[in-house]
Amino acid sequence: MQTVIMDRDALGSFLTRHRNSLQPADVGVAAGPRRRAVGLRREEVAQLAGMSTDYYTRLEQGRSTQPSSQILGSVARALRLTPDERDYLFRVAGLDAPDRHGGGDYVAPALLRVLDRLTDTPALIISVLGETLVQNEPAVALFGDASQYTGLERSEVYRWFVHPETERRRYPEHDRDRQSRAHVASLRAALGAMGSNSRASELVRELSRSSPEFVSLWERQEVHRRFTDHKTLVHPELGEIEVDCQVLFTEDESQALLVLTAPPRTEAAGKLELLAVLGSQQFATER
Repeated sequence: MQTVIMDRDALGSFLTRHRNSLQPADVGVAAGPRRRAVGLRREEVAQLAGMSTDYYTRLEQGRSTQPSSQILGSVARALRLTPDERDYLFRVAGLDAPDRHGGGDYVAPALLRVLDRLTDTPALIISVLGETLVQNEPAVALFGDASQYTGLERSEVYRWFVHPETERRRYPEHDRDRQSRAHVASLRAALGAMGSNSRASELVRELSRSSPEFVSLWERQEVHRRFTDHKTLVHPELGEIEVDCQVLFTEDESQALLVLTAPPRTEAAGKLELLAVLGSQQFATER
């Protein structure tokens, strides 16, 4: 087996070039006055990637140890890299490029560009397995911070059946059975697309082992991918919020941007505006 060696010079040059090619507006960052940087500042990329400025600086300057795949995935997302550019980033960092159909933290740049411009209503990007990949501040305020989850817990489908006492509180009791069926039907569609050796298959195995309710619904053989919807969500501080959910898919339908809105001048619209103004610090959902 051939050993892949980290090329620090190539890695640093690649990161610097792509950082300099981006403007703050490209990634939803306020430019601010007296800006001298050609593109993004290192601290801005670090913040977008969820790491320290010192660590990102060492990556660019070729002074870091080999970064993990999680770190590289976050950097690729922050720099809005295409799949080909993301693969190159991994290889010059001494790692195999990720399976493009295997999930992970990569987010399609086209969806990120749209999300960057949605600041006044909840919006989030999810994977075909119901994993929240990115969410804006109103979405954090409405749903809670999804970045806390790891492993199978990242999938909303998994949490829905394994932790129903906490995961289902965001929906009215009368709508929970419908949501359960929708989750299972969506997972079956994902399994058909991803195959028997995929993470979708792993989810099915684990849920079949741990949830009799899931097994019962799985046996119904329903297949359906439902994102566009009209539903009621329950917020711990604001109460019920009636919303319309619209979706924008990537070309391969592996990721989707969900946008939640309400008709103008309605009580629900007022509550969404309050979420956007006050953000997640005031209304952090208890998970």
